[in-house]
Amino acid sequence: MSDKYKESGVDILKGYETVKRIKNHANKTNNLGFMANIGAFGGLFDLSKYQLKKPVLVSGTDGVGTKLLIAQEARIHDTIGIDLVAMCVNDIITVLAKPLFFLDYVALGKLEPEIVEQIIEGISKGCLEAGCALIGGETAEMPDMYEKNHYDLAGFATGVVEKDQIPNINQIQEGNVLIGIASSGLHSNGYTLVRKILFKDHHYQLQDYIEELGKTIQDELLEPTKIYVKAIEAIQNEIKVHGISHITGGGFLENIPRSLPENLGVVIKKSSFRILPIFSLLERLGNIPHQEMFNIFNMGIGMVVIIDKEDSSKVIDLITKAGFTAYEIGYVTSAKGVFLQ
Repeated sequence: MSDKYKESGVDILKGYETVKRIKNHANKTNNLGFMANIGAFGGLFDLSKYQLKKPVLVSGTDGVGTKLLIAQEARIHDTIGIDLVAMCVNDIITVLAKPLFFLDYVALGKLEPEIVEQIIEGISKGCLEAGCALIGGETAEMPDMYEKNHYDLAGFATGVVEKDQIPNINQIQEGNVLIGIASSGLHSNGYTLVRKILFKDHHYQLQDYIEELGKTIQDELLEPTKIYVKAIEAIQNEIKVHGISHITGGGFLENIPRSLPENLGVVIKKSSFRILPIFSLLERLGNIPHQEMFNIFNMGIGMVVIIDKEDSSKVIDLITKAGFTAYEIGYVTSAKGVFLQ
């Protein structure tokens, strides 16, 4: 049976080898509540270990988008999994949820255990950084769907938060301030436009060194998405958090309003934080209006926390001590919208 299946393009034995390879990486992420090993039909997690009074589960799912094409062309597969974890856990921590566990889905044209192991190694690193357990996943070999050496990823994260700790955006008031936590670069958004500008319009190669960036294009584009779990954990029990926005696709203009009451807006002071060189480069090469850049990219800020003005210095200090860079980047206003100054 396996020989016939192999003739059709699916190798069962490589599937077995893949599961064996990834177990060691997954087991590194075991945390409080972990119950089952990779390979079972379902991943188990014992929520009672956390002894919460009114636990609310929070789930998020995401992918990495066309950043995958950069990883595949560069044949670097051990960082893209960090992006996958980051895109999921950074969403669920916006309600102060603690990430508990993660599952992945890897679909390939041809199953190469070495490549899958590298992907899972990155996912494992991301899970360790986020403090969540990798409790399961799925690897699908589909030669009729994907070309050889091409793959797609999806991730699924679940966290938990005490019900009375969930930020109430209705408590946000005019005069509250916005603390921006620095990004590591493009993260995992806007890559279709990035690839068009750099490769189609200007014919750059991945190995080209760009003085303005201080690195090669490949290194810049494959810089993993920053995981903000530890930054949020550093402040959530110290001050009152009114709202959090994960700055992903849609940039500032789309994502910040999702954490605001409908009748309020924010003013962003562009001079208050460092706009990373990659964004200046793309703006110039792509002839993109400056305002539009803030509606596409994170511009150097990956997470925004809304707090009382008097807590600003303390929050910046706590986030800095946790190993991140933070700025007071703006304030809440009675005028609806996002205003760039």
